[in-house]
Amino acid sequence: MSAHDVSDRPQQLTAVYVYEAPVRLWHWINATSILVLSVTGYFIGSPLPSMSGEASDHFLMGYIRFAHFAAAYVFAVGFLVRIYWAFVGNHHARQLFRFPFWERAYWKGMYEEMRWYAFLERRPKKYIGHNPLAQFFMFWFMSVMTVFMIFTGFALYGEGAGPGSWQDEVFGWVIPLFGQSMDVHTWHHMGMWAIILFVMVHVYAAIREDIMSRQSIVSTMISGTRTFKDDDPD
Repeated sequence: MSAHDVSDRPQQLTAVYVYEAPVRLWHWINATSILVLSVTGYFIGSPLPSMSGEASDHFLMGYIRFAHFAAAYVFAVGFLVRIYWAFVGNHHARQLFRFPFWERAYWKGMYEEMRWYAFLERRPKKYIGHNPLAQFFMFWFMSVMTVFMIFTGFALYGEGAGPGSWQDEVFGWVIPLFGQSMDVHTWHHMGMWAIILFVMVHVYAAIREDIMSRQSIVSTMISGTRTFKDDDPD
């Protein structure tokens, strides 16, 4: 079976166990973390109007910041665990961190997937794991972008934690690398919108594949098993 492509024999393969429990658990925890980070990050960047009364009676922004920081730790620790599982899990667990740009077959598969999503192909290729186009976006937005958001986020957190804190010691160099604190804020905020756009496309593509490609996508990240339906006759 080449590159996990089962398009040549879908009749023989009806169900395959793909995503192990730790990968599925990380997926949903990560999705929840991104949701909390995006909502709270938006309000941190665009704070709510000031409230009347004594400041001691209101701690809304404090709660928002706390939720953001708590979700950030879950997001970062979860990613470290996900890296660990890439080494000890099955080969599908490693796809998130693999971008085989040196393989000609990979680019051919990506071209075919682009044609499929542009409604130029009548039948999709069937892959057990991520298809080449999905693998491309998962690598850049769920691996590279995650590292970027963790580094810039903890660099900003280190400013509040103060000099000598572990956040400042480990990530403090990020701020002068970008120029100044406000520059890091801007890039971190742009990264948030990039991830939001990716999530929107990801959800659309997953539902579209469930409906049009005759293979399970959404339910696979719940059960771990990908099912393939017989192709429609010509």
